[in-house]
Order: sequence, then structure tokens, then C-alpha cells
Amino acid sequence: MDFGLVLQTDPPASAVVGLMRRAERNGFRYGWTFDSTVLWQEPFVIYSRILEHTEHLVVGPMVTNPGTRTWEVTASTFATLNEMYGNRTVCGIGRGDSAMRVAGRKPNTLARLGEAIGVIRDLAEGREADVGGQRLRLPWVRDGRLPVWMAAYGPKALEMAGQKADGFILQLADPFLTEWMVKAVRTAASDAGRDPDSLTICVAAPAYVGDNLTHARDQCRWFGGMVGNHVADLVARYGEHSGLVPEALTEYIKQRQGYDYSHHGRAGNPDTAFVPDEIVDRFCLLGPVEAHIEKLKALRALGVDQFAVYAMHDAREEAIDAYGAEIIPALTS
Repeated sequence: MDFGLVLQTDPPASAVVGLMRRAERNGFRYGWTFDSTVLWQEPFVIYSRILEHTEHLVVGPMVTNPGTRTWEVTASTFATLNEMYGNRTVCGIGRGDSAMRVAGRKPNTLARLGEAIGVIRDLAEGREADVGGQRLRLPWVRDGRLPVWMAAYGPKALEMAGQKADGFILQLADPFLTEWMVKAVRTAASDAGRDPDSLTICVAAPAYVGDNLTHARDQCRWFGGMVGNHVADLVARYGEHSGLVPEALTEYIKQRQGYDYSHHGRAGNPDTAFVPDEIVDRFCLLGPVEAHIEKLKALRALGVDQFAVYAMHDAREEAIDAYGAEIIPALTS
């Protein structure tokens, strides 16, 4: 199992770079950031600095979207980083939540997302692609490689991930839901004539190492609110009891009343009081080292290839070091 670190690009950018360097020293292989250009600093500028100051870390957004930047700009940016640092990027992509809504726009449609996945990958790897009716190619790309991993929760999005993406990003660590969603993605891949085992499965969630569960839950409760934004979209689309989305995912948002993106992804978010302890425990990894190892082994048995640690809490360095000292060795030996 691989491990990644997920950060917000809060200033100073040097702190983000420093934490990514710390992560690499501790055995993490991926460095991810949020991508919401109003709320945080521009991640691609910071990726260049991270790549310059690490040796092997693979970097990318968790997640970008097809609407913030034009597709040829996104592809060219990835391809430039790859040319400079040797194919060490990955494109995590989704419909767009905070990035689009904060800017006053709706998340992208699945159709637009599906088209963008192929275009961005083709352009970044040097192939010609149709961009709005115009055939384009980046003539300077040589031996480029850009895996595109799609974030998804709902049935149609899971199907698209299986049909089109190189990897699947699931932003929660509940074993029941992980099993259900990984199965849906791999079934879609098989039905599309693809090798379902060729898709990389990445689970991303907050991880807080320590014995004080009350404090850990309070530090990570924000995550249930973030996931709740996507779940609310699913309920609006499919209904509460459609059978198309597990009630284990949708039931907890009944008390959700609103969401202020100025607190997005941050410990102490006042809009996440509706998230019960049970959801925090299910969606996150909390507790002593042994509890993390046990849950990660269960996720690995379900086919998870990477666990990405959201580190938006008051013990980032401690979590990185604990994973490096005890948890990553237990899952990679």
C-alpha cells in the first residue's frame, strides 16, 4: 500500500513544501493538495517548489476540475512539471465543489468531466485532442505521462470512473462504503472492456494519531461536513431512499442546514456540528497506532492501493511522523 499526504495550500507556501519534504522522509510517496483558487494559494506554483525539494514524491491536486482552468492550460501545466521533474505528477479530478461554488458557478456536469479526463490526459502525454471543436496538440511534449484519477461517490460517477479514469479517489475510509464503491468502479471497468485491476484505488481521509478520541473527533469532524456537500447533491439527484446510493452514506445529512465555504476543510468548522461521532469514526482514522494499522489492513484487503492522509488538524507533524515510524512500515513490509 502506498501513502499520500493531503494539505491545503495556505500561506506560507514554504510550510506546505516543508511538510511535503517531511512526508517523503517518512515514506510517503504522494503529495496532494486541495485546488480551490479563491480559498487557497495556486497549487501548481507550489508543486514546482515541492518537486524541486523532493526526490521521488509524486504530486497532484485532490482534486482539480474541468471548469477552473481551460483544459489545454491544465494539460500544459502538468506536462511542464513532468518535463522539468520527470513524470512525477498525477491529476486528481472531479466535478468541482468549493472551487466552482465559491466562484458563483455550479459544479461541472459528469459529461463535461468525462470528456475532460480524456482530453487532459491526451494533451499532457503529447497526443492530439479535440478542445471545443479545435484539434490541439502540445508539440513540445516528449514521453509525457499523466495518470488521471477521478473522485466519485454516486452511481453514475462511479461508473464513469471505471470507464474512463486511471484511478478512483474515494474521500472517506468507511470499509462498508469502500467495498461497495470499489466494486461498482471495477464492475464498470470490466463492462467497458477494461482490466478492472488496472485502476488504482485511492482512499483519502483524515488521520489523527492519539488516545484522546474526543479531541481527535473534534479535530476531524469537518470531514463529515465536506463529504456531506457531495452527499447532499446525491440526495437531491436520486432521493433519500432510491436504493442507488447506500443509506449508510446519506442518512447522516438529515440535520444539515447549510455550509459556509470560508471554513471549508478546517478543524472547528461551525457548519459541521450535525456530523455525529459515529460518522467521524467511520469516515476517518482515529486513535492509537494499532487502530490505524487495523483499519488500513481492512482497506487494503478490499483492494485499496493508496491511503492519503488529510492533515487539516492540530497534529500534522505528529501524524506524519507516527505514520513514518510505525504505520507505513506495518503496511508495506
